[in-house]
Amino acid sequence: MKICDSHFHVFGNAERYPVIKELRYKPPVAPLTDYLAHAQELGIERYVFVQPSAYGRDNSCMLDAMRELGPRRCRGIVDVDEDIDDAELERMHAVGVRGVRVNVNPIRPPEAGFGASILRRIKKLDARCAGRGWMLDFLTPGWLTRELIPTMKTLAAPFSVAHLGMFPAKDGIRQAGFQEFLHLLATTKNAWVKLTGVYRISTAAGFSDAAALARAAIEAAPGRVIWGSDYPHLSFAHKAATAELFKLLEAWAPDEASRRRILVDNPEKCFGFQRPATRA
Repeated sequence: MKICDSHFHVFGNAERYPVIKELRYKPPVAPLTDYLAHAQELGIERYVFVQPSAYGRDNSCMLDAMRELGPRRCRGIVDVDEDIDDAELERMHAVGVRGVRVNVNPIRPPEAGFGASILRRIKKLDARCAGRGWMLDFLTPGWLTRELIPTMKTLAAPFSVAHLGMFPAKDGIRQAGFQEFLHLLATTKNAWVKLTGVYRISTAAGFSDAAALARAAIEAAPGRVIWGSDYPHLSFAHKAATAELFKLLEAWAPDEASRRRILVDNPEKCFGFQRPATRA
């Protein structure tokens, strides 16, 4: 069973891979070898790298790690300028890149007009991704996720939303915006949701308050839910280990068939992994 981690990061030596000045967190040293040791323990065999904010739009660290694994085993989501040269996108595609992030600080407070200010980037990236079979990947605070739902409904490219849309788990499934989010997932066939970063939205022991949100998302779009570790967990590393987060799926998706969809079948379809050959 080709289990896929659909959202994780790698970090390299700071001298080789310098970080940006406007950091959200202190970047750890988390090379590919460390990640693969964790992945092997869980039986993970497919990998989707996601560009961390600490490197801005310099994707070198992630792309170098992807080259080590090869495009049969991995995919990548980069952060690039919307006006990047087509030739550079083609070079990234050959390595296994299949999408671009729309990355907004997930703890950014509500700001009037901010959503409108990023629409040009979203629309331009949407057209470019749709034209080459790529996707958009949104990391946005819950208030902005809600604000962008009308835009998401119009996207031509497939898109994913990380960390269950960053809606606070303590506010439950009836909170403002989450029912709209569930309707988006249920009715927009190019929409995907990531069961990732639960520690970012949860305040309860064992992340129990997030279970209702996760189950509601799985029910809304069972064929378009994917799981990711969010390794190396950054400033939340003290709250959970990858194995603990992986085990949460047993409660969120109690039946084996549902877990297989989330871990194998859905990411295979979402990221275009080759289906393993079957013996006659």
